[in-house]
Amino acid sequence: AFINIFFGSLVARFGPKKLIAAGFTCLISSQLIYSFSTSVYVYYIGGVLLGVGLSWTTTTMVGCVINKWCKESKGTIMGAVLAANGFGGAIAIQIVSPIIESGALGYRNAYRLVAIILFAVCMLIMLFFRNNPKNSNSKETIAEKKKLRGRDWNGIEYSKAVKMPYFYFAAFLIFLTGLVLQSVTGIAAQHMRDAKLDPGYVSMVLSIHSLTLAGFKFLTGFLYDRFGLRVTINICSFTAVIVMVLLAMVTNTLMGKIFAMIYGIFSSLALPLETIMLPIYAGDLFGQKSFNKILGIFVSVNTAGYAVGAPVINIIFDKVGSYTPGLIGSSILMVAIIIGLQFVVNAANRQHILQLQDNQ
Repeated sequence: AFINIFFGSLVARFGPKKLIAAGFTCLISSQLIYSFSTSVYVYYIGGVLLGVGLSWTTTTMVGCVINKWCKESKGTIMGAVLAANGFGGAIAIQIVSPIIESGALGYRNAYRLVAIILFAVCMLIMLFFRNNPKNSNSKETIAEKKKLRGRDWNGIEYSKAVKMPYFYFAAFLIFLTGLVLQSVTGIAAQHMRDAKLDPGYVSMVLSIHSLTLAGFKFLTGFLYDRFGLRVTINICSFTAVIVMVLLAMVTNTLMGKIFAMIYGIFSSLALPLETIMLPIYAGDLFGQKSFNKILGIFVSVNTAGYAVGAPVINIIFDKVGSYTPGLIGSSILMVAIIIGLQFVVNAANRQHILQLQDNQ
């Protein structure tokens, strides 16, 4: 969360390739530290390096690179890339789990294997990746020649963007989105177990959730390219409200099991709000001039929401002995977020129209 605040300045100064190399260096170092550490304080150092590495190699960097290289169908491409990330994770589980289970110290060998894989990927990226497309100096088609929902507009300078109230309102709503979605995702399995569902059935629900997540990431990007920001936000957000209410209603009955399965499948359509939608928010609401800096801030506040959400919903559990009130409260908060985002999108559209008028 902290390092992403400075992403825009860092990528402007050093370029994506150097940041990616530094990010992989941090990731590899973190895995090696985890593999050798015998002290919790050394694990903290690994945690710091892991956080820095992820900030320069995952969602923020993906958004930066795709925004620079892809001028059409950005949402679909973003969805495809992040869906591939999910498939990679599923394969990694199958490779790493047997190593972890091989003995008391198997987890150390698993970390070392991950470090080797990361090194190999880093070498491939350094060999084939370049910072800018060959035609990066050519004159680009800007939003004035497109429909309003085309959104690849020249945008607002960062110094001007941070003076606009809707920037702070958007950041706050993105923070709340991360808080709500991560808190619910983090307790979903335990809530289903508390409802006396069979552990095997819960595992099946979570497995299906993992499989559908990749597909819904891609679908979210496609929906954005086809229908625009507002429609995509509303579909993902209203889905989040519905699945949270259904999760709260899970019981050890046939209907309760159906609710659990619906949650497992369609909660995957809500989660892109905290991944592929962050670069889309930055580009759609503020344009190209301030894209990298605002993207870094949006990812930062979203991640901060993760950190706050987990303890909040568990404190509620400690007070009342059930996750159900927290789930109902989260669904209500999500409705408020949906309403707030409508005002943000309206404000961004007005700003876009004003800029078009100024350019004519």
